[in-house]
Amino acid sequence: MLRKLIIQNYALIDSLDISFPEGLVIITGETGAGKSILLGAISLLLGHKAEASVFNDSTKNCVVEAEFDDDLILRRVITPAGRSRSFLNDEPVTLAQLTEISNKIIDIHGQHQHLLLSDYAFQLSVLDQYAGSQGDLERYRDVYDMHKAKSEELVELQREIDALASDAEYREFQLKQLEDARLVEGELEELEQEQGQLANAETIKENIQTVVSLFNPYEVSLSQNIKEASSLLSKMAAYIPSFEEYASRLESARIELDDIEQDVERVAEGVTVSPQRLEQVEQRMSLLYDLMKKHHCTTVGELIGIRESLRDSAQGAQDLEQRRDLLIEEISALESQRKELAALLSAKREKGAPQLARCIESAVRSLEMPRAIFDVEVSRSEKLTPKGGDKLRFLFSANGDSRLSDISKVASGGELSRVMLALKSVMAKLTTLPTMIFDEIDTGVSGKIADKMGTMIGEMGENMQIFSITHLPQIASKKGAHYLVYKEFVDGGAKTYIRQLSDQERVMELARMLSGADLTDAAVENAKELLKNNL
Repeated sequence: MLRKLIIQNYALIDSLDISFPEGLVIITGETGAGKSILLGAISLLLGHKAEASVFNDSTKNCVVEAEFDDDLILRRVITPAGRSRSFLNDEPVTLAQLTEISNKIIDIHGQHQHLLLSDYAFQLSVLDQYAGSQGDLERYRDVYDMHKAKSEELVELQREIDALASDAEYREFQLKQLEDARLVEGELEELEQEQGQLANAETIKENIQTVVSLFNPYEVSLSQNIKEASSLLSKMAAYIPSFEEYASRLESARIELDDIEQDVERVAEGVTVSPQRLEQVEQRMSLLYDLMKKHHCTTVGELIGIRESLRDSAQGAQDLEQRRDLLIEEISALESQRKELAALLSAKREKGAPQLARCIESAVRSLEMPRAIFDVEVSRSEKLTPKGGDKLRFLFSANGDSRLSDISKVASGGELSRVMLALKSVMAKLTTLPTMIFDEIDTGVSGKIADKMGTMIGEMGENMQIFSITHLPQIASKKGAHYLVYKEFVDGGAKTYIRQLSDQERVMELARMLSGADLTDAAVENAKELLKNNL
């Protein structure tokens, strides 16, 4: 339950620190005193958007803090710049986290919330809570969301497959062309060298022959002449020692010349004049050049990379198709599971609907509508939604007419208020929600009806903390703590305050509510009688 509320710099509230008891808490005040301001401040803890008008002083932070049972403290701080910070027991939390927690411990019934009686989502939430099918709904929604996600994935996957399939034939042609080419890294460089040799083979052979002949000028071996010169120098080294070095150098040169001559002759043997081979080489080179031009690359290595990429694409298309087939199986299984869970959910709703209808009808009849008929109509829908496969209608007749219609079409404002209160009283017995706030739920009623509604609200306060903001003395006189919201003008500006009334003050407040500003003795006595009957 809400034990303490602290408000700073919110609308007409400069500073407020007030505690509340358990049970029924009555809040009254003249129109314009600021009851809605108090409610708006609490709404900030429920995640409602903070408007610029929340600031009493635009230079200071707006702070709303609420203390609940078990030392739970929720706080929201809004800066003049519009930034919002949320805290749980002084630890920072997100606004979503704050909202999730606060909605589990406090519920605000606004002045126009009775309009929710015709809202499909609200109707379902009420029925699921009553029928105990909330867990079934969560399980169904998990499967529903998974089915939706998988279906969306399948659509995207099929789009990829279709995109690949649209040019698959051309990619296959390209891949076959590259595979048929039997590409080898560095092949082009070798072909270019070979082509140069073949194209100039005759010239090369002639030049080699010339080189070989120069090793044997005038039919005398150059090597033999150098050998003889080296021998002579060695003999003269006995007289001139330096000649030994010259002889050694000549011998080394002779050996090198012999090696060169042999290598040149060996290379000459490999040089052939082959127009046929030249044609083959040039054709191969032409093929490689054409492929590189086609694929916008400059090396055979790049062509090999493109070939591998095309192979991967082909494999990728196969992988995508396999993934698609698996997805279809998963979706089919989820669809079966989804239908099964939807059927279980529907069964619980169909079982709980007439029981809920009877409870609400009984409560409504106690509110001066003895002939009222209320029904909850559940029917199956062909299409599954995140909330299941059911259609739902709240049907109503205030005068016992068996021809029931949608409640929003036949119920007056006062009747809607009574039905909503009846519904809240039924649901309050099922919920663990510790605190509920009624903001003028008595709109459109008066007299005996208001007294009955007050009694129902008082009975709800026996099991939970109930705040009732009201203009009706019949409700304000019920057993509980009575708080007054009032406005005072301070330093030329209006300020809103709230305080708990004493017994005597409560009498005077009820008298004001009965007679207006001009209190009469009769109004005071009537107020005392109302309190006496309800305490």
